[in-house]
Amino acid sequence: MKQWPWVSHHMEDVWKSGYERLDPDHFRMPDYQPIEDHGVIGNLRTVALIAKTGLIDWFCFPRFDSPSVFGCLLDASQGGHFLITPCQGDVIHKQIYLPDTNVLITRFLGDDGVGEINDYMPLETVAGASEKDADYCLIRTVKSVRGSMRFRLECRPAFNYARDPHEVQCLEGGVAFRSPALHLALGSDVPLRADGPAAVAEFELREGQSSTFVLHAIGAGENALKIQPAQCERLFHQTIQYWRQWITRSTYRGRWREIVNRSALALKLLTYAPTGAIVAAPTCGLPERLGGIRNWDYRYTWLRDAAFVIYSLLRIGFTEEAVAFVQFLDARCHEMGEEGTLQPVYGIGGEHDLTERVLNHLEGYRGSAPVRIGNEAFRQTQLDMYGELMDALYLYNKYVTPVSYDLWSYVRHITNWVARNWQTPDAGIWEVRGGPQQFVYSKLMCWVALDRAIRLASKRSFPGPRDEWARTRDEIYEAIMHRGWNPSKQAFVQRFGSDALDAAALLMPLVFFVSPTDPRMLKTLDAILQRPRDGGLVSDGLVYRYDVARTPDGLRGTEGTFSLCTFWLVEAMARASQQYPERLHPARLLFEKMLGYANHLGLFSEQISHRGEALGNFPQALTHLALISAAYNLDQYIDASRNGSIRPSEQD
Repeated sequence: MKQWPWVSHHMEDVWKSGYERLDPDHFRMPDYQPIEDHGVIGNLRTVALIAKTGLIDWFCFPRFDSPSVFGCLLDASQGGHFLITPCQGDVIHKQIYLPDTNVLITRFLGDDGVGEINDYMPLETVAGASEKDADYCLIRTVKSVRGSMRFRLECRPAFNYARDPHEVQCLEGGVAFRSPALHLALGSDVPLRADGPAAVAEFELREGQSSTFVLHAIGAGENALKIQPAQCERLFHQTIQYWRQWITRSTYRGRWREIVNRSALALKLLTYAPTGAIVAAPTCGLPERLGGIRNWDYRYTWLRDAAFVIYSLLRIGFTEEAVAFVQFLDARCHEMGEEGTLQPVYGIGGEHDLTERVLNHLEGYRGSAPVRIGNEAFRQTQLDMYGELMDALYLYNKYVTPVSYDLWSYVRHITNWVARNWQTPDAGIWEVRGGPQQFVYSKLMCWVALDRAIRLASKRSFPGPRDEWARTRDEIYEAIMHRGWNPSKQAFVQRFGSDALDAAALLMPLVFFVSPTDPRMLKTLDAILQRPRDGGLVSDGLVYRYDVARTPDGLRGTEGTFSLCTFWLVEAMARASQQYPERLHPARLLFEKMLGYANHLGLFSEQISHRGEALGNFPQALTHLALISAAYNLDQYIDASRNGSIRPSEQD
């Protein structure tokens, strides 16, 4: 067990509550909770991960990319946590969301009673408090639903990724945790006491009784709570109303409405409201293989996600979020390099410097070190992002509102750069760290960038060298068909001249590079569908992005199957059913089987282990975006097959 050498505290203001010192055995450091055993709440600025046991083991404050306050997800002994759980150990744990909301209910079912915690982060201002106060408020209401139940509470923050010391000060109605850079207050309607670096309590609730705990920021010189537990009943109902009103904007009426709406709600939680950015995931350091080194920080915004964000959200009616994300993209275009280059990834406030650092003092999730913050991908060349960016702007112009001339001026500059540099080796969509390569997917998306620029210029009569772009576009097309196609493998491959498969090839028909029924695409689809031991990428319906044994990426170790890629496979199979209807039923079965790998709340991580466990950062935005796209298009093809029609192209 690690010690706490950095902790300082004082006891001068400890309440004279009459409590005896709590049994230290009650307050053992929590064990690592399975990644899939978590729900998530948030306020469009940050989130908290909450395990089935009532443990908050990940919470960065005040933004997604701020240092962690509770981080025992990455170090069980010193990472910090906020635990509320029954004193009796023999309980069954359940978690649900209130329908159509991001209000999380964690239930404890015991022989003597049933208790629950309502966890949420308000999005409305409380009376007498500033908007900032409400934005940074995390509320936990504990209830006894049936019988009586005794609970224990331990709030043990570990500021700045467990690097900063703090002291505990008792206030009227709660405690304050004061570190050099951040001060938090925990309000309570039951007595709390300081116990080392933590605030602790034991309390019993009889049937119908409840207690509320409110965590929020206070100033360095403040010694009073800003938000009282008595105010939280109204905040609870306001928060429910906000989420239910928001989800009513969804236009999806298909077969999988519940899981699609849950994905939309999860994506909204990953939105940073001040800028419109969407984080790839709200966590860092969660491993792609237990004990491995593939542990990355995803609390930033990748431009490659643009097309997936715009396409998926527009398909189900969320225009406002698409507009906000395009505004974020527009702002980044104004900051691009002189030659017309952009970074692959930016901070959620538009920050450019995401220098990667290793937190050597943290042991990592279940010993999976190193724990990294920052992401060196911001220095890489990733050509594919320009295609995704251009596709996003094309869709935005087509389905939302015409792009401005000023934005077009930047787009033209970017397109000219792509036309000059498409043959440059790059790190690719998977951000390999083994050196630049001639990735086929990168060339594909350079083709998309030029194609969408030509289409946009033609539709809007924008000025630009369309003939020159068209010649380069056609040159890229021929290069992919000749150098990206392997006659022996009978498939499109990962790199020019290789024989290794890559799941990114599944996007070829989705971006209208080839028909979904083109013989080359069908053969590629069949090659990918083979088991890995037979040269394919699919294991029991789950898709690896590539075979790390055959395509070294500069990193040691293996990884799980990529959930994103499985949804790509579903959509590629569904599109092929236009001409080959026998492919539609397997596509539906695969999709519905994949839904079974969501956690108990309908949330997905990045990857799935060979044991079916969640791996990688959680929840993963791209996975939920791909789920929405696959569900939407699969619905269309199923309906078309029943009506005896062929689904028309989505893009002219």
